[in-house]
Amino acid sequence: MININKIIFLLVLLVTISFGATSSNRIWGKGYTFLKFLETHNIPASVYWDLYQEDKELTAEIYAGVRYYTLIDKNNVLLQALIPINDETQIHIVRDNETYKVDFIPVKYFSSTNSIAISIQKSPYQDIVELTGDVNLANEFVNTYKNTINFNRNVIKNDKLALIYHCKYRLGRIFGTPDIKASLVETNGMPNFLFAYSDGKYYDQNGNGISRSLLQTPVSNARISSRFSLNRMHPILKVKRPHYGVDYAAPYGTNVKAAANGKVLFTGAKSGYGKVIEISHENGLKTLYAHLSKINVKTGQKVKTGQVIGKVGSSGLSTGPHLHFGLYRNNKPINPLSNINSQRSVLAKEQKKEFVKLAKQYEEQLKIAIIGNLSSQSPSYFVSH
Repeated sequence: MININKIIFLLVLLVTISFGATSSNRIWGKGYTFLKFLETHNIPASVYWDLYQEDKELTAEIYAGVRYYTLIDKNNVLLQALIPINDETQIHIVRDNETYKVDFIPVKYFSSTNSIAISIQKSPYQDIVELTGDVNLANEFVNTYKNTINFNRNVIKNDKLALIYHCKYRLGRIFGTPDIKASLVETNGMPNFLFAYSDGKYYDQNGNGISRSLLQTPVSNARISSRFSLNRMHPILKVKRPHYGVDYAAPYGTNVKAAANGKVLFTGAKSGYGKVIEISHENGLKTLYAHLSKINVKTGQKVKTGQVIGKVGSSGLSTGPHLHFGLYRNNKPINPLSNINSQRSVLAKEQKKEFVKLAKQYEEQLKIAIIGNLSSQSPSYFVSH
């Protein structure tokens, strides 16, 4: 399918060139903004300011390193642009006569289910990157086993790991963050299975929930005014728009605290989000704190969980004082509330039956991956399941 996708892209490219237009793709640079993109292509800033408030905020979700696409005519006029803001949604800019229209549309991609198996030589992370070239996959694997396995202490050379995962492709390239469906890693020859369930959480082969790293609530005693959603109905446009975070309504000047230990990635203004702080955490996690009235930290500074980093405000496009709190794994927005909840996941009786059946299917696939990729016999621990 990758080859078909490439052929289609090349055909489109040939057609556009024949009409005097050039298609190209570039990497979104660090610190580059949507407004700067418009300025670069001589598009009036009013195109941005005329957007609804929620849509202005979404333009702030464009992250450095994403690949975007443009179509430019022979007079250097932008005809179209596609700028992803995450794995599922992209900004579509199109020239219509003498004006431009902006919309948010689904990302077109195809996905495939892949499997790998590795005899560990350096570390699980390094070996996955060397085999697949996919840093996001390596981060996802490490994060899946966070708080359950210390890879530095418990994994030894020639221990095996195997993965079943969904990977997305866009125009012939790996796109976005892979979804790990099943994984196995040996620790001194002993198996450690994890399986994803339909609730988005991971369980061992017996259906026991895996405890994940937890975040602290960034604002104390605050009311949640808007929750995380991938498909929230726009109140005016009556179309679905994502909301990539949780909004906490709190009085102006309320302390905002770091949700976890980390390092400050960015401080400053960011499109519709106003004054913003971004903090990187281990295993590909990042938190975002927006609409602040005051920033108390600097870029590059290390912070600890619970440290006051700023104050609640209504900067940017905000109808009142509140904190917009976002959480990302490998630049993919995820629900912050799922990572603040301290309760261990427990499956109901019928869910557990369904899960055990699914886990057995995944175990068989992991066994096949090890035998096929490592040219080895089935490890003895598969026999008992």
